[in-house]
Amino acid sequence: MKISAGILLYRLVNKELQVFLVHPGGPFWKHKDDGAWSIPKGEVESDEDYLERAKKEFEEETGTAIDGTFSALTPVKQKSGKVVHAWAVAGDMDAANIRSNTFPMEWPPKSGKMIHVPEVDKAAWFDMDTARQKINTAQVALLDELLRISNT
Repeated sequence: MKISAGILLYRLVNKELQVFLVHPGGPFWKHKDDGAWSIPKGEVESDEDYLERAKKEFEEETGTAIDGTFSALTPVKQKSGKVVHAWAVAGDMDAANIRSNTFPMEWPPKSGKMIHVPEVDKAAWFDMDTARQKINTAQVALLDELLRISNT
């Protein structure tokens, strides 16, 4: 079973809860929107501390280190079978100026040609209703839990 760890960054703007989500980079995701966004996250190796991996992935995918008081959320299982462990933390950042790391991938498939694509091609702040539409369906439960624990 694959395990990922991620960060659900949130803020209050005019007393309205907003969450920070990222969109995966690469040609496969280029024209996908609703259901394609995610919390910044990445795969965990078996001997790693999950929260430390989540913070590292956040920095790799956004170019910004994250700190604060982290609240563990109930893990969710995505359709692929991957289990996502997440932590909520209050904070703010400029979504328009993220700097994601890149990875090599063969494109077009079976062409033998390698291209480098960003893990994340964009990020944005969303109100909770919009976030529910944008985020991977399994991760909606993370938004619901954030609403319960944030008392907003």
